[in-house]
Amino acid sequence: MRELEFYVDAGLTPLEAVRVATIQPARWLGVAERQGTVEPGKVADLIAVDGDPTESISNLRKLRFVMKDGQVVRHDPPRA
Repeated sequence: MRELEFYVDAGLTPLEAVRVATIQPARWLGVAERQGTVEPGKVADLIAVDGDPTESISNLRKLRFVMKDGQVVRHDPPRA
């Protein structure tokens, strides 16, 4: 997550930083038709966080769960 914070510190918007970590690598690797964005029919590897990372990239630190191949593999309870 810190790497994305560095991107924002360097001048990218939070949304641009998220794209640098998701759809851009999928395009570079030639796999964007099956991963890199959340869409029906694509591989369901994702994280869920409390808050909107496009508003504040630090919201990525508020991890709720990790999903791999459509299955939750890590779940963190909400923080008080």
